[in-house]
Amino acid sequence: MYGQQTPAKEARTIAASMVEARALTDKLFRMVRPESFYERPIPERHRILFYLGHLEAFDWNLIGRNILGLDSFQKEFDRLFAFGIDPVGGGLPSDQPSDWPSVAEVERYNRRVRQMLDAALEKASFSDPALPLLRDGYALHVALEHRLMHAETFAYMLHQLPLESKLCQKQASLPVAPPATPAMAKIPTGVATLGMTRIQGNTFGWDNEFESQEVAVPEFTIDVHNVTNRQFLDFMRAGGYEDRKFWRNSDWEWKEERGIEHPFFWTLRGHRWFYRAMFEEIPLPLDWPVYVSHAEASAYARWAGKELPTEAQFHRAAFGTANGAERDYPWGSQLPQPHLGNFDFERWDPAAVGSYPSGRSAFGVADLVGNGWEWTSTVFAPLPGFQAFPFYPGYSADFFDGKHFVIKGGSARTAGRLLRRSFRNWFQSHYPYLYAKFRCVTSAF
Repeated sequence: MYGQQTPAKEARTIAASMVEARALTDKLFRMVRPESFYERPIPERHRILFYLGHLEAFDWNLIGRNILGLDSFQKEFDRLFAFGIDPVGGGLPSDQPSDWPSVAEVERYNRRVRQMLDAALEKASFSDPALPLLRDGYALHVALEHRLMHAETFAYMLHQLPLESKLCQKQASLPVAPPATPAMAKIPTGVATLGMTRIQGNTFGWDNEFESQEVAVPEFTIDVHNVTNRQFLDFMRAGGYEDRKFWRNSDWEWKEERGIEHPFFWTLRGHRWFYRAMFEEIPLPLDWPVYVSHAEASAYARWAGKELPTEAQFHRAAFGTANGAERDYPWGSQLPQPHLGNFDFERWDPAAVGSYPSGRSAFGVADLVGNGWEWTSTVFAPLPGFQAFPFYPGYSADFFDGKHFVIKGGSARTAGRLLRRSFRNWFQSHYPYLYAKFRCVTSAF
């Protein structure tokens, strides 16, 4: 019904994956020093404490209450951690730390949710026609991917916490790669398939991933590597932030109103630029991809005499081949592995562009999946045949407002299962906090 047709045995495997995902998010929350749970490192989002309760509340509301019909044991928390404290007049959250329960109370709620859900799922049937959302473990897929998406969201929230407010964690060592030379690859005319079909078998998908759509893509050229901090510094030194002709009106107004003069992850100290990594501030790594908002990426592209790729162009460069066949991943059909890209929680920060040559696409384009999401010029909109989830109607539809743009690929903190070809992410143009890089295209040869 929703693109997932696994046997009941597979549903038990998904339940085991949920246990692993819980351990992952538990580890993230343990990084926060106790006194920092009531901080709001990103003004547009809730305090950290909300997310501590939100993941379990989502699972409980979806599976425990709505599907299995279990009785609520703490209704006020079910609602509080589903929606948060409503902002006044639709604006930013205006609550105070004293408005929230204690960390201990939320942790007790979480433990009981897990105990009750796990006990109920041990007895549940994954083939009961009366429980269509539980059939074949579909709702568990929803809960699992929701948690993994929040693991990334919470990571970039943690990134904005002061260094002294979080506990350092180890990460994989950086791959050694020679500095990449800027180059462009020619992508021949071909077809890009967006999304997936509902009868595709053992593949889960969110509502915006359906239905599949074939798009004819004319020949174009695309940057082999993402735009680096070094290249973006050239744009800044050339006056890119001061010249209005490179900016859309709304983007210029946002930039001026916020006083934005450089990428959000950069800090100027004296005459030297530094980079805010997850656990330390370091001299600006010139060969790392630059993380910027869509507005800044678009301005750079105009300055360079190029454009951001469309969603279809990204697909063609990432998954297409010269003979017209399409791959599951840029490198082929092999599932994501650490040597193929910077993803699946292996690292906290990006690596230098071109560090994963084994992960290149058939056309030789590097880092299309991993090391940072990639902005496209495509406004987020439904694919033909779109049907909103009946149990989560606003998941995608609330953002079909003409203000959000499709981003593709994945970052160092994106789960491997979210790297599938059909997965579509989206953000509005002026959101600077996420791990989003970009590259440019041109139709001129």
